[in-house]
Amino acid sequence: MGHPRKALRTTAVGAVSATLIAGGILGLAPTAQAATGIRFVDISGDGGTVLKANVITPAGADGTHRYPLLVLPTSWGLPQVEYLAQAQKLANSGYVVVSYNVRGFWQSGGEIEVAGPPDIADASKVIDWALANTPADAQKIGMGGVSYGAGISLLTAAHDKRVKAVAALSGWADLIDSIYSGRTQHVQAAALLDGASLVTGRQSAELRQIFDDFYASNLSKEQDMLDWGKKRSATTYVDQLNKNGAAVMMANAWGDTIFPPNQYADFYEKLTGPKRLEFRPGDHATAELTGLFGLPNDVWTDTERWFDHYLKGEDNGIDREQPVQLKSRSTGGYEGYPDWKSVGETRKKIALAGTTTIHTNVDSGADGGIVFLSSILDQIAQLPPVASIPLLPRRWAGVWQSEKYTTAQQVRGTAKLHTTLTPTKESGTLVAYLYDVGPLGLGKLVSNAPYTFHGQTPGKPFDVDLELYSTAYDVPAGHRLALVVDTVDPLYIEHNPSGAQLTFSSPANDPSYVSIPLREQ
Repeated sequence: MGHPRKALRTTAVGAVSATLIAGGILGLAPTAQAATGIRFVDISGDGGTVLKANVITPAGADGTHRYPLLVLPTSWGLPQVEYLAQAQKLANSGYVVVSYNVRGFWQSGGEIEVAGPPDIADASKVIDWALANTPADAQKIGMGGVSYGAGISLLTAAHDKRVKAVAALSGWADLIDSIYSGRTQHVQAAALLDGASLVTGRQSAELRQIFDDFYASNLSKEQDMLDWGKKRSATTYVDQLNKNGAAVMMANAWGDTIFPPNQYADFYEKLTGPKRLEFRPGDHATAELTGLFGLPNDVWTDTERWFDHYLKGEDNGIDREQPVQLKSRSTGGYEGYPDWKSVGETRKKIALAGTTTIHTNVDSGADGGIVFLSSILDQIAQLPPVASIPLLPRRWAGVWQSEKYTTAQQVRGTAKLHTTLTPTKESGTLVAYLYDVGPLGLGKLVSNAPYTFHGQTPGKPFDVDLELYSTAYDVPAGHRLALVVDTVDPLYIEHNPSGAQLTFSSPANDPSYVSIPLREQ
């Protein structure tokens, strides 16, 4: 199994990562030249590690006035000019903005720690430096960023109570639930991160070992990997974050193939301070991308409003809006909710009746798509991955369908699968897909999620409960919903021994179903 994964990794490194990195550099470099009042500086991070940074101060700052401070750590694999367009805007509206290249990437020193303790210590050192070397106000400090910068900002707010406001865009709150959900390796996502860091940074020996164990499905090292991820997840420190009281805004995309939306929604519910949650169509960091080029962008507009209210005290109304803001993949309009629980309040079940046995090791044709490409197509053109549901080979795919809906339906929130599974081997993987099926049988992907088991007794049934990725999708009148289950998907590493079979049943005392957050439009 090692060689196909190596090939996949090489493909991801060569094709996807390099393209994104090159695009980011080429696109962002002109912004750097256009920026005015910028200083490029070296900041001494944790242990003396040099962090390459840039500082923009408001025009006319003469040292007699203090300004709110914003610290922006860079995204994974992107250079320190990443935020210059937004930093210029923010400086023009009265902020001192310090952006820095996270350790291990580009010209900054050290090795990649993946938001480990040295990264959190670095962020506090950057704050120290800004307070000593700029007209920054020590009582008004915010942090934000995209992806890696988002994760580091959340973690820093939990560890450094000077941080009063956070904007975490396309980030993670639970690293393990992001790339190892359902105990299944999200291999395309991991290969993308691996490839980008090999091209633009210096991996630590620990990180290289984590990646290698991850690809190799090294179960003897699984607990080490879980512990490593827990240390790097804001959800581990949520009590401390709540105690510190920072105002937290989080934004993510429905189709984020690196940090799926569920883990952000779960974390949001645990926050007790001022908070806001935004979900939009797209993939990892694509919703924020135009803002990095200085173009009008909803995510960055709300980010600035968030900081304006919680750092400057501006009465701009953001605290009176419904705190959960969703944009449907189908209509593009915003919907407000008082909390995440209210999003999926109305649920309907599709019974998974009867007994269905599928064979493993063959891709049925039902797939979650391709990392980045599929969700970007959905974001721009409402073109999610498709499959012909009647033509899916029933030897390799289980299919259950609802009745036709006479009126349009809205899927809002998280679909949940409950079934009884009997395997012929002790390990295995299944992938569940929810499709919107039109009159001709063409299914458009609404959601999916993988599930892996180890250590089961062959021939002995056990319960499976699986949450599919949260979404907002509109099902037209005259369509049905279909649940499809197969065992192979290019997005994930599968653990089905050769010749294995999976049997899904629905015992009378414990019926199988998929529960869908569904309401009439």
